[in-house]
Amino acid sequence: MRDRSSACDQSGVRIASVGIAVPPFSVSQPEAGEQLIERFKDRLSQRSLTLMKKIFAHPSIMRRHFAIDDRDSFFNEEPDDRIARFTRWSIDLSAQAILNALAEAGLTTDDVWALVVNTCTGYICPGISTYLIEKLRLSRQTQAYDLVGSGCGGAVPSLQIAESLLQKKRDGVVVCASVEICTATFQMEDNLSLIASNALFGDGAAAAVLWNRTEGVELISSASRYVPEDREAIRYIHKKGQLHNQLATNLPHIVKKAVAHVIADVLEPHSLEVKDVKHWALHTGGEKILNTLKDEIGFSEEQLRASRCILSEYGNMSSPTALFVLRKLMKKGIEEGEWCVIVAFGAGLSAHAFLLRKTLTK
Repeated sequence: MRDRSSACDQSGVRIASVGIAVPPFSVSQPEAGEQLIERFKDRLSQRSLTLMKKIFAHPSIMRRHFAIDDRDSFFNEEPDDRIARFTRWSIDLSAQAILNALAEAGLTTDDVWALVVNTCTGYICPGISTYLIEKLRLSRQTQAYDLVGSGCGGAVPSLQIAESLLQKKRDGVVVCASVEICTATFQMEDNLSLIASNALFGDGAAAAVLWNRTEGVELISSASRYVPEDREAIRYIHKKGQLHNQLATNLPHIVKKAVAHVIADVLEPHSLEVKDVKHWALHTGGEKILNTLKDEIGFSEEQLRASRCILSEYGNMSSPTALFVLRKLMKKGIEEGEWCVIVAFGAGLSAHAFLLRKTLTK
């Protein structure tokens, strides 16, 4: 396991606000399970159908949002139509999340100096950032960066890039957008990875506004861990030119090790322990992963409450999810002097953490 941690003095860069956006079409978990079983009952084994009933009946997820226009066209989607749907919805949702975040920070699109966008559920060239520059009428001189392939953990590397950019331009405003159209990778076979994925993932976008002003939650330090020997445990693989999600059955056990290490990497230089951090914006991952992390790292149920709530309301949206949790924590209230940690993990295998604090304003 190679350590790529970075613990440094607080930079003065703060997250001013977080905006979110989800598609209008949503389905309750029981309804989604019933529809999938009905549609695929002639293609799947009895074992798979029984497993689906069990997974979709679990109460940890109550509802998810999907970027689809209608169910019939979705299930009969051609590859070209799928990437067109990814393109349209990824732009629309990330644009809405950005506008929501800017409005909450009292800013407009004219204030944006740099833009960082990450996704893993589709590939277009030029990247999503250029479409956002056009759609939001950002300056043609906007510094734009597209991150592709970071999986569910992608939001934290985006924040790391934004922090570095704001060290160079102290009066700048940087927006980080994470957007995933997980339905653009939908597949169904007699395969546990696909069955679990179809019960877990939803679509959505989140955007964070970062600046060097005194308002917001300050970025203190970050850490990353990469475990390439466990790459096959969580990744997309290509079959006949399309993405298929691959999740190992022992993924919770693998993830807990990487997450425990990256949390230690970000806390120990500041002489902090898990119990010292009141607010945790943990990527939801899934019920089993949250429970495994609770046992391994020693989280209290209160520290997991926001993550469990987001999982219930939206499922796992991949990279935007940790920002959804952070937004919930910020809305509830992070008091001056309190610590917060964002933790995200996913393909790579990778795990990332960012230590935040509501610092005293002068």
